[in-house]
Amino acid sequence: MQFEWIKIPYALLTLFIVVNYGMLLGAFIQKIGARVGRRRGVPIWQNYADLVKNFGLRTSITHGVMFYLGPVFRLTGGIGLLLFVPTIYGSEMFSNLSFAGDLILALYFVFFGTLGMALGAGESGHPHAAIGISRGLSQVTAAELPLALAVFSVALQYQTLSITDIVSAQQGGVLHWTLFTNPLAVAAAMLSFLGSMMRPPFDVVLAPQEIPIGPPTEYHSSYLALMQTNRAIFPVAKIVVYMNLFFGGAASWPVFFLKVFLIYMVSVFVGVAFPRFRVEQSIRWFLVWAVPLGILSILLA
Repeated sequence: MQFEWIKIPYALLTLFIVVNYGMLLGAFIQKIGARVGRRRGVPIWQNYADLVKNFGLRTSITHGVMFYLGPVFRLTGGIGLLLFVPTIYGSEMFSNLSFAGDLILALYFVFFGTLGMALGAGESGHPHAAIGISRGLSQVTAAELPLALAVFSVALQYQTLSITDIVSAQQGGVLHWTLFTNPLAVAAAMLSFLGSMMRPPFDVVLAPQEIPIGPPTEYHSSYLALMQTNRAIFPVAKIVVYMNLFFGGAASWPVFFLKVFLIYMVSVFVGVAFPRFRVEQSIRWFLVWAVPLGILSILLA
């Protein structure tokens, strides 16, 4: 038990590093989208200014307890996913609070925040809330299914549910990565990754061109700040899981920053190149292309 207490300060340091890296990545991605649209984009420091401003605001509007617990659950999912997954392989300091079987807990945290936001939006009383919930849960379920199949395939391949053991099995060179030893599982997981990042063409939940109402409009002040913080943490935390399972993990912080950046850019480049799917198109796309790859990867494993 004493050992776990010793690891907590380093886990918090990991959280601090990831929050700032996620904030900078978010600004850089906004810059890319703006350049594609022939605009200048926001300054690099804009996300920090918005976060400080929203944390300083207060609200007197009351929608019920669950409405305000939604952003808390959302942030809990991102922080929990990061803190219970090893960040730097071989580092006792940055192995965080991982343990044997942490792969199952990671899958739980991936879905936890989405369910919390669905419960919060359901108590808002807005007529469009049901539309957002149905869209969000439908797409998230369809997108996470191939990821779950890919994870099961990887667990069968390496005969373990420990993320650290999976990373250890990929050491010894690039050809030992799951990317090359189980390419079907990686393909299914990366197709799932495009949907779970909520970027075009899979941003059907917010649908900014269609319904100008969503969490950024419904939530405000410090509750919106919690969602902004999670928007910096959760994508990086999920990419850490992908990096550990499929791309050999990271043995140092420079390698960590590089791999997270490259994996993140996959969804960014797809997002700026393709228009948005409709809800039924998005779900059909996952069921037709991603799910069969996940099933094949399990059969071959």
